[in-house]
Amino acid sequence: MRETVEAVYREHSRRILATLIRLLGDFDLAEEALHDAFAAAVEQWGTRGVPDNPRTWLVSTGRFKAIDALRRRARFDGALVELADRLGRATAAPVEEDADLEDDRLRLIFVCCHPALTLDAQIALTLREVCGLTTEAISRAFLVSAPTIAQRIVRAKAKIRDAAIPYEVPSREELPARLDGVLHVVYLMFNEGYWASSGDSLTRPDLSSEAIRLGRLLATLIDEPEAIGLLAMMLLHDARRAARSTATGELILLEDQDRTLWNHAQIAEGATLVERALARRRIGPYAIQAAIAAVHGEASSAADTDWAQIVGLYDVLLRLEPSPVGALNRAAAVAMRDGPAAGLALVDSLMDHGELDEYPLAYSARGELCRRLGRLEEAAQAYTRALVLTRQEPQRRFLERRLQQVSRSCADIHPSQT
Repeated sequence: MRETVEAVYREHSRRILATLIRLLGDFDLAEEALHDAFAAAVEQWGTRGVPDNPRTWLVSTGRFKAIDALRRRARFDGALVELADRLGRATAAPVEEDADLEDDRLRLIFVCCHPALTLDAQIALTLREVCGLTTEAISRAFLVSAPTIAQRIVRAKAKIRDAAIPYEVPSREELPARLDGVLHVVYLMFNEGYWASSGDSLTRPDLSSEAIRLGRLLATLIDEPEAIGLLAMMLLHDARRAARSTATGELILLEDQDRTLWNHAQIAEGATLVERALARRRIGPYAIQAAIAAVHGEASSAADTDWAQIVGLYDVLLRLEPSPVGALNRAAAVAMRDGPAAGLALVDSLMDHGELDEYPLAYSARGELCRRLGRLEEAAQAYTRALVLTRQEPQRRFLERRLQQVSRSCADIHPSQT
């Protein structure tokens, strides 16, 4: 039974938390209620059986556990009596599995991305509360210490409480001004699902699937090209998921993937959305990234890919949104169009500026280009540095294999030195 409860927790805990925050009006109280509800499930489901709708049962149990806890504490703090009674009256009706529960995570993400919070706080709070990442995972993803992330989350919750930020999706008039921050956080959520920052798996499908679900809600809610572009980009990248690793979880590079495993229906949907986004007057970074993914998705092989078009799209993207990671991706595309020497020159230029010093994929890319050029000792150095920085196991194993390959090749070339 514990395995069943753990499976429900993995699949539904963040949605249940979002609903409990709406019902209880407090992040910390909702988190405590969530854990109490799952503890009750472990105790009761083994003897009474799993309820027909576990999610609704957990929400109902959690809210009543919270009210009981408040009433117990009210013996020592009279201020809690009124709160417990108010929550008891407000939640007297049974919880229904309706659109309110389905949309609670969208409400929660708008609360977490409220402009009253700093961008750093918005990102940290959303990844913690909406995605369920630990503070340690968030700190690794953004190269910030775990105590700093924890402080941001605590301050953000206090700000939401003290400013009485409403738990709701903004009105249609307010929505455009609020959308950029929300899109950015959904984008970060998808990235963590598409390429996990740490752990045993290459991907976290729960996060990427949830980001796509939220992206669909946003694209339906507001007809903005960047909302459509973000959804398109996520669909196009996610379509390649089945081909990105072996059955044992080993990383497969894009050029080596079995493209028959790609989800071509999803690629077609994403490509249609790209056309919609690019038809608008205002084109933003998400729409351009989606267009790049569409070019990849429509190619039958790496050799058949229109690399010139991809380089051109990266040029547009970097004008709209300059970034060292975007420039690194462009360098990889140039390497495919013009050869590894041209790509390596661009990578080295970027790394000379120091902005990618702690980015493992920069060293991995340099190692690949050096390997293709036969500069094996440089390749080994780059792979070694990437290994130091990488905290994801599939990427580590890939780098270890590459390092072994170039080390053996170096030994073959210089046998007297081994």
